[in-house]
Amino acid sequence: MIISVDAHIPFPRSLVFSTYRDKLQELLPYMENVHRIDPKTYQQDNERVICTNEWHGGGEIPTIARAFIDEQMLSWTEHNVWNEADYSLEWRITTHAFTEAVSCYGKNHFRDCGDTTIVENRGELVIHTHQIEGIPDFLKGQVAEFVEDFLSQKIGPNLTQMGEGVRQYLEKAA
Repeated sequence: MIISVDAHIPFPRSLVFSTYRDKLQELLPYMENVHRIDPKTYQQDNERVICTNEWHGGGEIPTIARAFIDEQMLSWTEHNVWNEADYSLEWRITTHAFTEAVSCYGKNHFRDCGDTTIVENRGELVIHTHQIEGIPDFLKGQVAEFVEDFLSQKIGPNLTQMGEGVRQYLEKAA
């Protein structure tokens, strides 16, 4: 699954970039599908920040999905490299469930467009069916399809919500 979501935020690029990078805790109230974010590592190296955050999601889980999805599936670790030189973010997500079966990675660009910043979220989510353990082979394809569908319904809206949250946060701070 290809991830492609843009956010248009009417603030300067440097402010938008630093808000995404440094204000996660303050942005939590704007993200209804995220219960908490636990910072794990943070290292500054010239114009780069390398950090790791553990996300704990939530939101509505369909009744049928509850048989397959537990709290572990709604948590993930995000590994980030923020590069201020080109206003980009390289990211990789490690899921806490089906860790070996899920690959999710990408790169976001923060583009200057006059008085607006366009945040281009780009990435890919891949479910490696053969790596799913603990499920009979004949069900792996269905489970992989379900997991991908479920995650695709969360990722896009979460990215949109994050952009909207940054905009609202910056408007309140102005």
